[in-house]
Amino acid sequence: MTKRILITGGAGFLGSHLCERLLKDDNEIICLDNFYTGNRDNISHLSGNSRFELIRHDIINPLYLEVDQIYNLACPASPVHYQYNPIKTIKTNVMGAINVLGIAKRTKATVLQASTSEIYGDPEVHPQNESYWGRVNPIGIRSCYDEGKRAAECLMMDYRRQNGVNSKIVRIFNTYGPRMAINDGRVVSNFIVQALQGKDITIYGDGSHTRSFCYVDDLVDGLIRMMNSSDDFYGPVNLGNPGEFTISELAKLIIKLTNSNSQIVFEPLPADDPTQRKPDINLALKKLGWKPNIQLEQGLIDTIKYFRNVLKIT
Repeated sequence: MTKRILITGGAGFLGSHLCERLLKDDNEIICLDNFYTGNRDNISHLSGNSRFELIRHDIINPLYLEVDQIYNLACPASPVHYQYNPIKTIKTNVMGAINVLGIAKRTKATVLQASTSEIYGDPEVHPQNESYWGRVNPIGIRSCYDEGKRAAECLMMDYRRQNGVNSKIVRIFNTYGPRMAINDGRVVSNFIVQALQGKDITIYGDGSHTRSFCYVDDLVDGLIRMMNSSDDFYGPVNLGNPGEFTISELAKLIIKLTNSNSQIVFEPLPADDPTQRKPDINLALKKLGWKPNIQLEQGLIDTIKYFRNVLKIT
């Protein structure tokens, strides 16, 4: 049955892929974005579809829509962007969550909160599972995002307990793929752009800290499975690829795949930057039947191809 679905942050990297996938499944999509970090080019190919509607709106401000489902993806997701205006970042997380929950309460829509692995902070538990409460600096330069997302999770649960809203929470680990912004500030896009342009690849820290990288198509599949799971499973649930790589390994692989002459240089690690990041996805496998299928090398090949086109590098 066709559903009317609101995607906040729908013109962003992840949101645009979600819009595209849900349209293919014959749904009606309302894409809401204020274009703070979203890009019209990400969704321009969808504009001719009669089931796709774009609304320019800042989710900090209330709005009234009739929908069946809400994916709340609105928030800058890279440190460069969420630290640029930290007050706006935490407003987007907290007030944005309140506003989408208001819609869900009124319309009885299911609302899925795109939370983040950053709620675990610099973890003392490895890999991170959903029962771990995290270790976050509440007053650091990353706290606008980390604590903002933690507050949004709190709101999702309180609206569920107090108002009966069908809210669900996913914790997204590092995701990459086509349509990442050139100036995104995240490690995959940074390394690819630097390698393609023949610039030094900058590693912050000594390169031994780790990340796990999930290709965007796998992540979108996980979001949809969670949204349409039984009402008694509401998370939080980790979504990410448990393959763990050091940042140095990632840099060397990208140099190889781009056939670049770039050299690796090292800079100090930013404050509160986590040293390890790896999801325990046993809950997602058990409850959603979900696990990522695309290996890092294949995903990087597709992502590099996208950036070659954007940068006009043959």
